[in-house]
Amino acid sequence: MLHGYGLSLLQGAALTLAVALSALAIALLLGLAGALAKLSRSRLARAAATVYTTAIRAVPDLVLMLLVFYGGQMGVNALGERLGWAYIDIDPFVAGVLTIGFIFGAYFTEVLRGAFLAVPPGQAEAAQAYGFSRAQVLWRIVGPQMLRHALPGLSNNWLVMIKATAIVSVIGLSDLMSRASQAAGATREPFLFYLAVGGVYLAFTSLSELGFAWLARRLATGNRVVRL
Repeated sequence: MLHGYGLSLLQGAALTLAVALSALAIALLLGLAGALAKLSRSRLARAAATVYTTAIRAVPDLVLMLLVFYGGQMGVNALGERLGWAYIDIDPFVAGVLTIGFIFGAYFTEVLRGAFLAVPPGQAEAAQAYGFSRAQVLWRIVGPQMLRHALPGLSNNWLVMIKATAIVSVIGLSDLMSRASQAAGATREPFLFYLAVGGVYLAFTSLSELGFAWLARRLATGNRVVRL
């Protein structure tokens, strides 16, 4: 049915999923750091986080991808030339993961900031009064409740992130989209292969929605209000 390109598309799908999961880890770390910075008492931290989220959300993903891959490579090698390093060729996988993670870290920052604000501040104050450290308050008191509030926004951004991985094909990474383009060109049947790509992305997002629904049920355990 796919003229022998089925295995190639599966390999591309696996690479696409690897890019998305790796970028998710980076985005979560940046999002948490950005949210804490925006909620901190430091003006410098708040200003830096605001500049980050504002600038990243204003620039198209494709432009940022090209800037990181080509501009970053030129910058690194210009510095390396002064330091006497050999030429450095940035790996497309690394560039794609870092760029997508950096982009969605800005969106996760706003999601997590809103989730933190949704937790009543009195709980953190009470925990600190009982001798909890700030790290313990975040990990044991605020964190679990914050995650419950953040889950809808995180799930939505994850679904967008999966689809955004298609832009890594422009920097030469053999992801699902790139392999489909090659197969479409070789067989002259673009509709068939791009339809297959759409089906794969639909499967990724559908399974993700099921996973987030299960996680939401787990987080809601013990927090249901009983009405008499």
